[in-house]
Amino acid sequence: MPTLTNRQPQPARRRGLRRRDRRGSSVVEFALVAPVFFLLMIGIIEVGRALMVQQVLINASRVGARRAVTLSATEAQVISAVNEYADGVGVSGLTVTVSPDPAAASTGAAITVTTSIDFANVSWIPSPWFMGGKTVSASSVMRKEGF
Repeated sequence: MPTLTNRQPQPARRRGLRRRDRRGSSVVEFALVAPVFFLLMIGIIEVGRALMVQQVLINASRVGARRAVTLSATEAQVISAVNEYADGVGVSGLTVTVSPDPAAASTGAAITVTTSIDFANVSWIPSPWFMGGKTVSASSVMRKEGF
């Protein structure tokens, strides 16, 4: 029995010594991993925002194309419909092009509505490093209604 009591304190002392020897290792590991982790998180946020803006532009161009193919549509009404939709979801400052002019288009003519925006204008990061300088755009094509 006395030999078992003598053996128990030794492993406990060894564990305590190991913990004191490794006290700064977690700080060093964090210093090595943290920059990579934070860059990864910022990249995920930036790409997610770009995909969200892309979807907004797709929907906005579709809304504009639907407006453009109606019988009484004008280019100003189409641009207004696109900007109204985009402003409603928090994306403003779009560049909208409508080709050809809906008021002059004949029945059955394909009307293209293109929306675009510089990603730096919609990024949540103050100076986007991954998508900076890129333009996000979308277009929709529909045929003019009429009889």
